[in-house]
Amino acid sequence: MPKAPTRAQQLASRATIDAHRHDDHQIIYAARGVLAITTDAGSWVAPANRAIWVPAGTVHAHEAHGELELHLIGLPAKDNPLRLTEPTVLSVGPLLRELILAYTRAPHDDSPERRRLRAVLLDQLRASPQEPVHLPAPTDPRLRALCHVLREDPADNRTLAELGKEIGASDRTLSRLCKADLGITFPQWRTQLRLHHALVLLADDLPVTAVAHACGWSSASAFIDVFRRTFNHTPTAFLAGRRRSASA
Repeated sequence: MPKAPTRAQQLASRATIDAHRHDDHQIIYAARGVLAITTDAGSWVAPANRAIWVPAGTVHAHEAHGELELHLIGLPAKDNPLRLTEPTVLSVGPLLRELILAYTRAPHDDSPERRRLRAVLLDQLRASPQEPVHLPAPTDPRLRALCHVLREDPADNRTLAELGKEIGASDRTLSRLCKADLGITFPQWRTQLRLHHALVLLADDLPVTAVAHACGWSSASAFIDVFRRTFNHTPTAFLAGRRRSASA
């Protein structure tokens, strides 16, 4: 497996990096735009105040939404400050953001100053809250069919019983499979899917009301409430932050 790079790079909107893996852990942070990574276990989406921790050996692919300013940090497999064994989204505060930006700038030497910078960065990672924004991928074929329907149209508001008729499974069976296969309930999975899709649409600068309806919320206020509770800021604040980053 190749070594995980430490660098900054630009990716155009909708650009992808094919599935790959590293022999190091990797911190992936988008200072601008929205980053999605996908593994066999599901997908994770991180706006600019989140980073994604990818453990060593994890096969993952990247996709950019909006013009992406990507910052990558590779850490030896022995440096796992949070003892994480699967991809995880971490909250990025102002100090950790500046540490990530500074660490990905050249020169990438082994000077005492850079070692101290890395030590502080690891300390900040240890203090970073983990964010429950993982969208797990199903393995059961009935759940895969259900999830495919909703991925095609996140605004589909049919009940689980109505969706089950289309794919040939009862709502009780699908509800049980969700908990067993995905580890969450069907309403929780559908909300996560809609939030992921909302971040992608917001990265394309769609208005908040249009995003709310495209993702299946009954009103913009309902969407704003769920978004705020999940990401600690409103969709409008997210859009404003994107525009400030783009003009910087």
